[in-house]
Amino acid sequence: MHRIDSRTKPCPKPVIMTRNALEDYGLPLEIIVDAGVPLMNVRRFLESRGLAVSVAENGSFATLTCSGSADTLSDTGTDRSAEERGLEDIAIMICSDTLGHRDRPLGEVLMKGFLGTLTERIPAPSTIALMNEGVKLAQPDSSASESLKMLEGKGTRILVCGTCANHFGIASSVCVGTISNMFEITDTVIGHSRNIVLG
Repeated sequence: MHRIDSRTKPCPKPVIMTRNALEDYGLPLEIIVDAGVPLMNVRRFLESRGLAVSVAENGSFATLTCSGSADTLSDTGTDRSAEERGLEDIAIMICSDTLGHRDRPLGEVLMKGFLGTLTERIPAPSTIALMNEGVKLAQPDSSASESLKMLEGKGTRILVCGTCANHFGIASSVCVGTISNMFEITDTVIGHSRNIVLG
């Protein structure tokens, strides 16, 4: 069994190391990773590829052991195209919790209005990635979080940058979407035919 140790590696290095090990060595594979967001990201990456994953946590780190067939993708919404999920093939990257910066109260109202309008749009966008201060929109006290929940309910993937959430100390209170990493966000955004960046 091949083993990799990704402890202390910055995001998205643990996911990239895992992907490279799968390509170079195959299965079975053991990955040592920091607990918390890195563990969640690596586990989700492996499971998205149809691998059976067992996790043994040990304080500040965890060991993931995976087996199965890397050729079998799981039949989940994340593996299906936007069209198959009834969504528009568009990704929106939001890098601020306001639209515009000079007048913050106005910017908050505009962001809430923008996301609220998206909930009424058919089809909804396939992916919304929250980066930098945009991750604050996924907080319970954000006036836009309800719109994000509605979009998620319609099938829109909400990806929340884990590095950003940790930076602002809000990772444990994210109430919508999935804590993600730069590898997954980049791969997902590039995979769509159209992209919009706000902020």
